[in-house]
Amino acid sequence: MYLATTGRRGAPAPPHPGGAGRRVPGTVLALGTVSLVTDVSSEMITAVLPLYLVLGLGLSPLQFGFLDGLFNGATSLVRLLGGHAADRGHRHKRVAGIGYALSACSRLGLLLAGGATAGIAAALAADRVGKGIRTAPRDALITLSSPPEALGRSFGVHRAMDTTGALLGPLAAFALLWVTAGAYDAVFVVSFCTGLLGVLLLVLYVPGRPAAPPPRPTPPAARALGALRDPAFRRILAATALLGAATVGDAFVYLLLQRRLALPTSWFPLLPLGAAAAYLLLAVPAGRVADRVGRRLPFLYGHIALLCVYVALLTPGDAPASLLLGSVLVLLGVFYATTDGVLMALAGPVLPADGRAGGLALLQSGQALARMLAAVGFGAAWTRWGSSPALWAAAAALCAALVGGWALLPRTPSDVPAPEGPPEVPTPERRTV
Repeated sequence: MYLATTGRRGAPAPPHPGGAGRRVPGTVLALGTVSLVTDVSSEMITAVLPLYLVLGLGLSPLQFGFLDGLFNGATSLVRLLGGHAADRGHRHKRVAGIGYALSACSRLGLLLAGGATAGIAAALAADRVGKGIRTAPRDALITLSSPPEALGRSFGVHRAMDTTGALLGPLAAFALLWVTAGAYDAVFVVSFCTGLLGVLLLVLYVPGRPAAPPPRPTPPAARALGALRDPAFRRILAATALLGAATVGDAFVYLLLQRRLALPTSWFPLLPLGAAAAYLLLAVPAGRVADRVGRRLPFLYGHIALLCVYVALLTPGDAPASLLLGSVLVLLGVFYATTDGVLMALAGPVLPADGRAGGLALLQSGQALARMLAAVGFGAAWTRWGSSPALWAAAAALCAALVGGWALLPRTPSDVPAPEGPPEVPTPERRTV
């Protein structure tokens, strides 16, 4: 290693954006493993849920959109409480563990509910509450364990591992439904056991207090007034909510694909696999590109990919089925690879270290509320006018949101490209040990 002429033997060379954090921190890898196992559990349910509710129980698109949007939006308050609790005393691991455990136990609720709508609603609510509790503390642990200039890569690795679970979950659900001749109870039981394994991995392998790099200096007034007093964070929050309000949920996209292509219902749980595979392949490269060129543009380009999904679904009916299916699923993967972790990496450095979980929870809550409105609105428009007019309206709304997002998103320090190679050292005296 290099020794600078400071008189301190063994002092490390100054970190720089081009070379710091080349190894992904162990905390990120441990959290990625927990997310992988948990996503196998949750995506087993997510893969069959639209099929179960719309085609099995006969819910209308409006009812499904209201139910899906309500539970996504209802977690907003829980996210805020979870983020606040995690920041107090740096209890990120404990709060995240509560969320993971609650989501795992919700699978038992689905098993006990049978076909009762109220029981299913309660189980889904518990699952979404658990997800709302755990997400901000988990992402805060990632930001506190990684160098700010390498956050895109850390989130990319975590999301790639998370998406591996999302890829395996529908496969497991499809295999179980095939082996058991459509027994949803078997899916719920296996999902519950897998969720408990994720909680155990969190307890055993995720450090409670990660060795975080020194936080960026934050004025005392900024810490006291909270994240909303920061102009950059307010603009990120406004842009995220605006774009979220024009985002049609994945479940609707898969339902539109199933109806457009007349796919057999037994193949419905496999539709998320294409998007998950593209996300898995692109998450780490997208994070690295965001670290290099800035996180603002990849986030906006991801929403352009979502706009292309809408356009693909609106193409004339004589388009080849395989081309439509492949393009929609790949574009969905591009959308998530360039927005999910990139958004957290964009907002993380703006927030003070002692309020990181609460700030990220506020950002995620704003996005969830906006997507709740989008789901309810799209479901109502589909029920009232049909799927094509509803999708045209969603595409027009997303175009307007992209213009607003371009104007709102600030150029934060993360949007300054990293310099190539090591920095210049002012003193010529170096020797190697």
